Amino acid sequence: MTLGARAARGWHCLAHRWGRVHRDPYPEAMDALNTNAEYGASTWSWVADQVELYESTGGAEGATLRDTGLPIIIMATLGHKSGLLRKVPLMRVEHEGAYALIASKGGAPAHPGWYHNLIANAAVQVQDGPQPFNATARLVSGDERAEWWNRSVAAFPPYAEYMAATDREIPVFVAERTDQ
Repeated sequence: MTLGARAARGWHCLAHRWGRVHRDPYPEAMDALNTNAEYGASTWSWVADQVELYESTGGAEGATLRDTGLPIIIMATLGHKSGLLRKVPLMRVEHEGAYALIASKGGAPAHPGWYHNLIANAAVQVQDGPQPFNATARLVSGDERAEWWNRSVAAFPPYAEYMAATDREIPVFVAERTDQ
């Protein structure tokens, strides 16, 4: 992306923040995720610790959500405000090589921070095992969202409780490989 395009995108983000434009909810990925960006570990120690353990062992350890025994993936995004590389463990919901990214935040009233990162830049990196891969995430709706939501609840039943606990519709993204 050219410097001019980046500047225009930056202005668009500011204008959006000030409520002056409507932002496309399905942005194209700017480029492949810049994994050389400075890493900004989560301020939640359990998240940072799990990411570090998972990555340092190639997924041999830290591959389940805390004490649940349920599998997770690591998703990396670029911080839309900070520009830092951000990594979070998410429940593993895979279907035919694509992955659901559920922005539940445990049923909290607000979306997780990474939701805003994906709205700003759909380029992500997913790690499900020893090697991460590049992907593009897209927000899904309608019947496609319903299918992915049902898969997600089957993989992690507390998602249904999270949905009942909040007034917002929990966003569902689908990440599809770009580097095959």
